[in-house]
Amino acid sequence: MKKRFYSFFAMLTLLAAVVLSGCSASSASTNSKNTGESATKNSTVTLTIGGYSTIKDEFEAIFPLFQKEWKKKTGQKVVFKESYQGSGAQALNITNGFEADIAALSLEGDIDKIVKAGLITHDWKSAPHEGIITKSIAVFGVRDGNPKGIKDWSDLTKSGVQVLFPNPKTSGGARWDVNAIYGAGLKISEEKTGKPDPAQAKELLSKIYKNVKSLDKSGEESMSTFDKGTGDVIITYENELLDRIKSGKKYEEIIPQYTTSIENPAAIVDKYVDKHGTRKVAEAFLNFLWTPEAQKVFAESGFRSVDPDVAKNYADKFKQPSGLFDTSYLGGWSKVGKDLYGDGGIWDQVVAGN
Repeated sequence: MKKRFYSFFAMLTLLAAVVLSGCSASSASTNSKNTGESATKNSTVTLTIGGYSTIKDEFEAIFPLFQKEWKKKTGQKVVFKESYQGSGAQALNITNGFEADIAALSLEGDIDKIVKAGLITHDWKSAPHEGIITKSIAVFGVRDGNPKGIKDWSDLTKSGVQVLFPNPKTSGGARWDVNAIYGAGLKISEEKTGKPDPAQAKELLSKIYKNVKSLDKSGEESMSTFDKGTGDVIITYENELLDRIKSGKKYEEIIPQYTTSIENPAAIVDKYVDKHGTRKVAEAFLNFLWTPEAQKVFAESGFRSVDPDVAKNYADKFKQPSGLFDTSYLGGWSKVGKDLYGDGGIWDQVVAGN
């Protein structure tokens, strides 16, 4: 009896060991599959992208290029989970719990919102090109033949001219547009008096706002509204307009004398990549965005490349406005965020008619 008892106990012990071993192997396999830190030939990693609306098509063209390279390098398959909306809305989405591994947004101020929320903890500007993946400028898009004779900012204040640009409360692209208008007002006043005049800049913004036909949530939605026949002129990213023209739309590009340089950043969201275990593949994808291969995709779509060699190859595609300025002319994003777009700021005053 005693002998049979020990034999039965030994069998139970062996069975428990097998079950525990199987659970451990299953757990290890699942961890390897989901984290991306221990790539195996049959493993898959999911990388979540929180992007602004304008970058969608370019990213979807770049994804297969990176997937091929990563698969060849590690044997691991990358699956992309994507979300695109207005840059300001996307930044809010991420700070409110959308677990994006990479934030690719329209402007520095929106990345800074994620930093202030404690989700980005590294110095994202220490990346190549200070974290900027694409450049552009703010331009006018008009219909074939430019029937309203639009040439510069003053033409957008004329009676009967319907203007489109997105809402700067939800769209990063709109903030670039408003920066361009306000900065042009400063430049025009400086040209006349030798000193930038904020009052004249606000007046120009107010006059153009009175002619705005639609304030959409994002740059992409604003462009779609223009596509549907609404508006005489749209203030937009140059790349958005050039991409439309390339696809066959009968539009013309008008570059005003004074306009702003646009710089679009991307950064790893530390809290989420560490939670997901995706840091290595996220870093690799972000770095891939600065490769000539990816930069050519951006350039073909109308972006101005941050890679000097790629930019040189596409130089004849882009015109350089004589009065180009950047955000530093307006005092930097911290000042712009407060003075132009803060509660009760210049934009709110313009909308209220003050």
